[in-house]
Amino acid sequence: MGGVTRVAAIDCGTNSIRLLVADVDPDAGTLVDLDRRMEVVRLGQGVDRTGRIAPEALVRTLDAARRYNDICTGLGVEAIRFVATSASRDAENRADFVSGVHDALGVEPEVVAGHEEAELSFRGATGVLGARHPGPFLVVDLGGGSTELVLGTTAPEAAFSMDIGCVRMTERHLRSDPPTAVEIAAAHADVAAALDTASAVVPLGKTVTLVGLAGTVTTVTAHGLGLPAYDPAAIDGSVLPVDVVLAACDDLLTRTREDRAALGFMHPGRVDVVGAGALVWADVIRRVRDDVAAAGGRLTEVVTSEHDILDGIAWSIATR
Repeated sequence: MGGVTRVAAIDCGTNSIRLLVADVDPDAGTLVDLDRRMEVVRLGQGVDRTGRIAPEALVRTLDAARRYNDICTGLGVEAIRFVATSASRDAENRADFVSGVHDALGVEPEVVAGHEEAELSFRGATGVLGARHPGPFLVVDLGGGSTELVLGTTAPEAAFSMDIGCVRMTERHLRSDPPTAVEIAAAHADVAAALDTASAVVPLGKTVTLVGLAGTVTTVTAHGLGLPAYDPAAIDGSVLPVDVVLAACDDLLTRTREDRAALGFMHPGRVDVVGAGALVWADVIRRVRDDVAAAGGRLTEVVTSEHDILDGIAWSIATR
């Protein structure tokens, strides 16, 4: 495509479905948001246990897809790309999901593999941050069912998708309110095993700039910044000391659901799973910090980006 193209990028993950409508000009290297929104639909409800998308989760997701279709029509979108990630990769009945999305939006959802999900996230995040921070970047996209780790400077050099996320860890381990020490220990062990596998593929010790993406990370960042309400402008591109982020993670993990819900920046759809997400994010940060130190470096800060896989999907449409 040449010139400015009005595109719609849809990212349907385990916990949420998100839409970005943007005008993209690949020649000028610009992406201008027209509409960016998110709904928590919990498509991955029970998938880790049953291997199937729950009927009520499918209904919630397809209702949101129809609302997104109305927005796209109203804004005169020229092309739509719908990317589905962890929950729909794992589900035995994903054909029902695929046909439902086609009926709602007129496009086939692309159930992308973990490596492509990682590449899209890297492109979305580093397209904005690359001029402000040195590489190599380790981009961490922490979702509901999976967490993508991508290392690179101008392009991905190594990537790995872990079957570890905020919904999956909540359903597997953190069932009490607040979670017990035994539950937390089991979750830490699960994440550590996944990071051991990932580190054999992605050399975490080469990280110069650690970048976190997605709802868990931005919520932790809002807590670390002490924001009274969720403020994307304050969160996007923010740089926090490692110790501040880890303290925010630990605090969210050990609070009750009621205490988390009372926080002004907390999205209601994240209240019950953000503790597990915070545990995963803290474990990733600690592991990267330790591997960087073992390689002779020092990781002292964490960068948060509101630009992520949605931006990568939008760029991919305009440059096809």
